[in-house]
Amino acid sequence: IMLERFEDLTAGVTQVYKNIQRIKKQRMNSLGLKGTQVMCIYYLSIHPEGMTAADLSRITVEDKASISRILAELEEEGYITYETEPGRKYRAPALLTEKGRETAVKIQQLILQATEAGGQGLTDEEREIFYRALFQIADNLSALLTNLSK
Repeated sequence: IMLERFEDLTAGVTQVYKNIQRIKKQRMNSLGLKGTQVMCIYYLSIHPEGMTAADLSRITVEDKASISRILAELEEEGYITYETEPGRKYRAPALLTEKGRETAVKIQQLILQATEAGGQGLTDEEREIFYRALFQIADNLSALLTNLSK
C-alpha cells in the first residue's frame, strides 16, 4: 500500500506541476513573459516595498544568478526599477514600475482563474486539509533530505 501511495503522490504532483507549467506558458506568452519573470512580477506586486534578488531567489526556489538575470531583463523591458544610485543594485530592492503594476494585475487575474479552475469541486475544508497535508509532506521530505546529507 505504501508503494501505491508513492505512485499516487508522484503521479498527482507531476500532473499538477506539468499542467501549471503549460498554463503558465500559454497564458504568459500572451503577455510576452516567461514563467519565472511572471513569478517575480507577482511577488513584487504583493511586496510593494520591494524585494532583493536574494528574497526572490528564496521565494521562487530559483538560483540567485538566474533571478539576477531575470531582474535585469525585467528592468530593461521597463517592468521594474531600483531606488538606488546607478550601478549600485546589489542588495537593492527591485520595485515595480507602472508598467509592472499593470502587468501584475493581469497576472493576478490569470492566477485567480487557474486557482478557481483547479479547486472546482472542493469545499473550503477539503482545500484546507489538502494544503496542510501537502506542506506536511514537503516538510517531511525536506527533513529526510537533510538527514540523508549528514
